[in-house]
Amino acid sequence: MVSIALDQSREETAEAAPLSLGEFAELMQRFAPFEPSPHLAVAVSGGADSLALTLLADDWARANGGTITALTVDHRLRAQSAAEAAQVGAWLARRGIAHRILTRPSEPSGTGGIQAAARAARYALLEEWCRAKGVLHLLLAHHREDQAETLLLRLARGSGLAGLAAMAGVFERADCRLLRPLLGVPRARLVATLSAIAQPWIEDPSNHDRAYARVRLRKSAPALTEAGLTPARLAATAARLGKARVTLEAEVATLLAAAVEFHPAGFARLDQTRLTAAPAAVGRRGLAAVLGAVGGAPFAPRSGRLDRLYDELCQELKGGRTLGGCRLLPHRGGLLVCREAAAMAPSVALAPGTIVYWDGRFRLYLAAEAPQGLFLGALGAAPVDAARRVPGAVRPSLAALSDKKTVVAVPALGYRRADVEGSWLSASSLSFRPTRPLTGASFTVV
Repeated sequence: MVSIALDQSREETAEAAPLSLGEFAELMQRFAPFEPSPHLAVAVSGGADSLALTLLADDWARANGGTITALTVDHRLRAQSAAEAAQVGAWLARRGIAHRILTRPSEPSGTGGIQAAARAARYALLEEWCRAKGVLHLLLAHHREDQAETLLLRLARGSGLAGLAAMAGVFERADCRLLRPLLGVPRARLVATLSAIAQPWIEDPSNHDRAYARVRLRKSAPALTEAGLTPARLAATAARLGKARVTLEAEVATLLAAAVEFHPAGFARLDQTRLTAAPAAVGRRGLAAVLGAVGGAPFAPRSGRLDRLYDELCQELKGGRTLGGCRLLPHRGGLLVCREAAAMAPSVALAPGTIVYWDGRFRLYLAAEAPQGLFLGALGAAPVDAARRVPGAVRPSLAALSDKKTVVAVPALGYRRADVEGSWLSASSLSFRPTRPLTGASFTVV
């Protein structure tokens, strides 16, 4: 009895101790290798979690000959947000840490999905800054309690294995990777890290607003803990599920390598027989991966609709189907998966010398010497002979450069209009870079 009490006391003491630079270095080692003199971006709101991460990351970067830039996103959700962002900058300036404020361009409207919209805007601004500055690593301050809450929230939504694995330690994006070194660290240790150096932090009042599901979960923490659902146990469960997810992802990648042929124009041919011969869990996830890559959507289709489509494929699909912004059609003994033209993004105006991401699928670099007045959009019904090289169902969804006259070029087919001078086209590049690649970096458990 005494021994158990002592062990519990030691554990509680350890979970409230400041996080040392040595411990943080071990956490960062999981994400190695880094480039020489690494430059890290750190998302910092001014709360205890992100502020502790910023100070730890700064010490780590200096010890490795590098530097950090702290990034605060001002969502303009509260009247105090600008002043709070400035306060964070003042605190960091005293420690010689570079700080930038990224302001959301317009105030959100309505009341539905405010947090989701704010989160999407935050990541867009952070990643845009990293892309512009050539920074490869963006650190996020999610910690053990965040991981536990994520597991519970996804359980409430009926998520499968992928969702219940909660957050990954590393998440690959188009231009940088998101790193979460603190996923296994109790929040109390981050608070203790700041308290040990007398560094104040900002408390966001929305963290106490019961309108949000995460806040309601935090208010229920004592009851959950009494029932044995401690943050440590929940996070450990997420880690075990994460390892199972890694195994499943490897099996899916093996299947996709054998069953899918992608065209640089952004469509795929799928070996339906191979797909449906695989174990159902592997085949369904493989189908979702193909739909994600071709459709360009940030999230997979709802599981019910995906299951129905997969079951139809197992019965030899008769006729076409649509799901996840994709069309699926029987084609030459297999399955053609192409973009649903009606679901595509509208055309976007282009400025020479810039990079544009379009339709969740394509990355365009337009050379500086390109003419003004160009647009990137769907080919549609434009009569381009080169489009005959691909199946008819694909042609309307091909990515094309146009001007006010007509189609200028269809890069994936090597087509350019006869009167177009070609040097700027050669210096430009259009690549298929979907929001959700077919097989990206494996899920990372930390």
